[in-house]
Amino acid sequence: MNLSKVIFWDTDYDSIDWDKKARYVIARVMMYGTIDDWNAIKAYYGREIIEKEMLQERYLDNKTLSFLSLILNIPKEEFRCYKMAQSSPKHWGS
Repeated sequence: MNLSKVIFWDTDYDSIDWDKKARYVIARVMMYGTIDDWNAIKAYYGREIIEKEMLQERYLDNKTLSFLSLILNIPKEEFRCYKMAQSSPKHWGS
């Protein structure tokens, strides 16, 4: 797969197992990738795998969560990251 290497700044890009690390790869592309990266993961994984993996992802920023909720037509409340954020108490003034 040909993705922007800068997305994986903390990982050895050449050693990524695209199939075993699908959730990690998709989440990184969703949060930091370009439209070309998005098109590449859609072509490689398909919508069903992207949906399955992102529903189980532990953390997505608010913008990414909103985008995925919209394009996948799934309420935010069904994403694991949303449920986890709701169950984590915030510090004062946050």
